[in-house]
Amino acid sequence: MNKSNQLTIEFSSLPENVSFARVAVAAFASQLEFTLNDLEEIKVMVSEAVGNSIIHGYNNSTGKTVKIFASLSGQVLTLSVQDTGQGIGDVKRAMEAGYSTDPERMGLGFVFMQSFAEDMDVKSALGEGTTVTLTRRVLNNTEAAQTGQ
Repeated sequence: MNKSNQLTIEFSSLPENVSFARVAVAAFASQLEFTLNDLEEIKVMVSEAVGNSIIHGYNNSTGKTVKIFASLSGQVLTLSVQDTGQGIGDVKRAMEAGYSTDPERMGLGFVFMQSFAEDMDVKSALGEGTTVTLTRRVLNNTEAAQTGQ
């Protein structure tokens, strides 16, 4: 069955809201026939995107807002995480493994997101914020076997 649905949530840039966002998006995505492993990977994508907004976009400032837009269309989840923070000066460099503006971080957020998404798009402007858009499709049994999922 092809479902079409959408979700918009916004919440304060508090670190504890990362887990809220993970669960909310996973519950929404579970309307499609994602496996438990798929849902765990979706949770990682959400954690990394929301965490980046809070840590890097807002420099851990708690008085800001993170927005998530999610949609289900057919067998595809499209997810956008948006902040209005400081933005990313060099998106290409920020997507390199090991690069981080915070020396305490591993610099693997974009790497994880990209590895679990079929497609990832990052739009950012200095002083205006960042939007990360990720897509994930439900794989049929043959595709799942071919990718090892």
